[in-house]
Amino acid sequence: MVDDDAGFTDATAQIIELLQHSVTVAGTVADARQCLEQNTYDLVLLDIMLPDGSGFEVLEALYRHNRSAHIAFITGHVAVKNIVRSVAGPEVSFLLKPIDVDKIRSLFNRVVASAEDNSAVTQTHFGVLVGESASMQALYTMIERVAASNANVLIQGQSGTGKELVARAIHNASGCDGAFVAANCGAIPTDLIASELFGHEKGAFTGANARKIGLFERAQGGTLFLDEVTEMPLDLQPNLLRALETGRITRVGGSEEIAVNCRVLSATNRTRDELASKQYLREDIYFRLAVFPIELPPLQNRKEDIPLLAQSFLDEFNREQGTGYRLDNDALARLECYRWPGNVRELRHAIQRAHILTPPDAEVLVLPDDLGSPFASETKQPTALQAGQTIEEVERQLILETLKATDGSKPEAAEMLGISLKTLYNRLNQYQQTADTNLESG
Repeated sequence: MVDDDAGFTDATAQIIELLQHSVTVAGTVADARQCLEQNTYDLVLLDIMLPDGSGFEVLEALYRHNRSAHIAFITGHVAVKNIVRSVAGPEVSFLLKPIDVDKIRSLFNRVVASAEDNSAVTQTHFGVLVGESASMQALYTMIERVAASNANVLIQGQSGTGKELVARAIHNASGCDGAFVAANCGAIPTDLIASELFGHEKGAFTGANARKIGLFERAQGGTLFLDEVTEMPLDLQPNLLRALETGRITRVGGSEEIAVNCRVLSATNRTRDELASKQYLREDIYFRLAVFPIELPPLQNRKEDIPLLAQSFLDEFNREQGTGYRLDNDALARLECYRWPGNVRELRHAIQRAHILTPPDAEVLVLPDDLGSPFASETKQPTALQAGQTIEEVERQLILETLKATDGSKPEAAEMLGISLKTLYNRLNQYQQTADTNLESG
């Protein structure tokens, strides 16, 4: 229940508890966001106007962390309903002040009935994971066990298998008080990684116009998730290692050590063999990050979960757009026969694409003729060399094909080609300049 009227929330909370439901109260947008990051809820009672913003700002966090929750806006004016529905969608409910037992009981009965209708379709584990296969049941057991400890976890799996969702599941299962803070190490510029992780003081470098709190401090008492951790340059990994070993960090440009207390979860799509044979991670930092390694199965190894996942995605899109499409047996059979090299992410993309293309008056979801995407297709053989190609053209083809083979990893491609990373970047910049010149001349 998100409302800044303490008298109202106290009285309403007592009624809810008398009806044998548990309730959490938040008085601000910030408090509500923190609650939604840490827990999952069946129902969110939401005031429209809050001291630090509006209820619509809470919706952003709700859709991100707890999309299945039912939303009921608290208002004292009937006329507000249509305005709110135009923004929040038709599925929201309303709780009109003054509140009494009958109004709250009626609202809860509707939510419980809706949950019972949906429970036969999909069930989520830890608020985020879908699947009942043997491999997923084993994963749930591992999550429960590691969540009870403070051990750092390295999550490994192919691209699209849901590594961040597993990290969120561990965070949710742990019941910690702090937030879930995520960062993609592969997307942070090399010269800003230290600032992002540890923060910086004002004037620490050009452009540092104010103090910045880093990810470790933001995750205090919670969970820090480092995605694509193997893309962090080796020369910066000792700084991360020291933070993991000592539990203390120093902001860039600062001198004071700051104690931090958060669990670190990390993820990579590199295989165990790649980690062992190629130096993506220093050995000492691997043992700190991978106290408890978890390997996620590709979707083709748990095909019995495909109908559950597809239905879960379709339910999501139906709720968002106010549609009622369903999956028939023919569609489910097609989904189960496809390999899904892009894993769960590719399946979600296919269902969303089908949802957009299905005619508005249709009852059954219409799948496209081609389920696959160009980025998740089978590995193709490099284009054969042709007589008359210049050395520059052959070199360009070799570099681009090598990048494809390494899934775009420039450090790995440079190593395979036997050139420095700087040389690789110079070549790629040269190709881009040539393409821009040809475009302008054309």
